[in-house]
Amino acid sequence: MKDGKHITMGIESSCDETAIAVLADGREILSNVISSQIEIHKEYGGVVPEIASRHHLNNIPFVFQKALREANLGLTEVDEIGVTAGPGLAGALLMGTAFAKAVSAASGVPLVGVHHIQAHILANTIEHPDLEPPFLSLVVSGGHTHLIEVLGYNEFKILGATRDDAVGEAYDKVARVIGLGYPGGPKVDRLAKEGDPHAIEFKRVYLEKDSLDFSFSGTKTGVINYLHSAQQRGEEVKAADVAASFQQAVIDVIVDKAMWALDRTGYAGLAAAGGVACNSALRAALAAALESRGKKLWIPSPILCTDNGAMVAAAAYRKARLGLFATDRLDCFPGLNIETQLYKLDE
Repeated sequence: MKDGKHITMGIESSCDETAIAVLADGREILSNVISSQIEIHKEYGGVVPEIASRHHLNNIPFVFQKALREANLGLTEVDEIGVTAGPGLAGALLMGTAFAKAVSAASGVPLVGVHHIQAHILANTIEHPDLEPPFLSLVVSGGHTHLIEVLGYNEFKILGATRDDAVGEAYDKVARVIGLGYPGGPKVDRLAKEGDPHAIEFKRVYLEKDSLDFSFSGTKTGVINYLHSAQQRGEEVKAADVAASFQQAVIDVIVDKAMWALDRTGYAGLAAAGGVACNSALRAALAAALESRGKKLWIPSPILCTDNGAMVAAAAYRKARLGLFATDRLDCFPGLNIETQLYKLDE
């Protein structure tokens, strides 16, 4: 506690960002330090788990000190420490949870285990004070594509999920075959602005009637087959048209399914979250679809869409208000399901 404000630290290390933030009263960002490994993993065309873990180990003490310094706080003024315990890369998660448990044990500051997707969703609460459960959330990232009913700050129901590639994974694979490199999402988004989104009709996969699940492998394969066929015929390919047409196919499905879920549940709007929620075309398409229905779009600033400590702190703050603390037995869970997280993280 400082100056009457409740102070929460959030630690995120589920993939390749070492991120620690400090929030006051669950909304005011006092610091939000992110050490990215993008330049390191570019050489390999994607995240290498062992390398990511090694860099988390090296970076986390310095990120921790910088987060406290920028917040102008001492550790004794922190009321709880939240840490991402899953899902994610096992070694990367272990670096964050081990560090958080050590700091908690040494300082006596209570520990809160946080689900990575829960954190992404509740990043919206930092900037949108009007957003409270229950509500509908769309989570789109490198590892996840979910439609989730948020029944409470720690109660979730999955309405739809990806059956194969997550949307961010599909972006990365398409970027690779186009020749854009890693990370694929931002590069495809930028290139698509120069192309015609209707130049090539790639497959839109909706699965069974009324299904809210997602499948992007067919669309991704369609791009690969198109490029191979053009190469065999000696035809020139306009990469911008490929990027724009792929992106349009993916966004059409995401927006359609999100609107179906919204129509079925009857909520006042949609809270979008996750790294792919930075995508400019998706943000515009969601805003237009929701406006046409008289519904609201809650979406974080881009810095709060990608992996960051502030979102973990926001989730930890809400869980702490519910009395949901972890013990020094907190483990990391690479495949943790958001519906069944409670008994694993809060004991």
